Amino acid sequence: MAILKIITEENETLRKKSKPVTEITPRIITLLDDMRDTLIDADGVGLAAVQTGILRRIFIINTSVEEGKDDIVEFINPEIVETEGHQEEVEGCLSVPGKYGVTSRPQKVKVKATDRNGNEFEFTGEGLYARCLCHEYEHLDGILYTDNAIKMLDPEDFE
Repeated sequence: MAILKIITEENETLRKKSKPVTEITPRIITLLDDMRDTLIDADGVGLAAVQTGILRRIFIINTSVEEGKDDIVEFINPEIVETEGHQEEVEGCLSVPGKYGVTSRPQKVKVKATDRNGNEFEFTGEGLYARCLCHEYEHLDGILYTDNAIKMLDPEDFE
């Protein structure tokens, strides 16, 4: 396993649309493993493949971050299939270090995706995890949370 370099907002790769995964190869499995190590090392909630410079429709989220554990869910070719409610909360990004903003997101999000074994599954996230699902999904289309933030916050508020 390896810790991958997380690219930042200055890198134009983050603005490109990621391509679907057409076959789950050993290379894709290695990418998922490396993304897991990278997310844990960065102490993040979610990570999209594009944030490591790989333009594939893959992201992962840590669903136990609130409990201080590492429980990683992997999403290959995800699709948001249902949303419900509304929340406005503070959001940050590993690719936009030191900046935070308030975003408007659904309170509950259901995603359909494929796992590393080629099995389709559905995952529903609420609150923080709903924000994370939307945030990572937007990365796959070249969108950063700063593009749609209601307002950006003063970094000094988070020191």
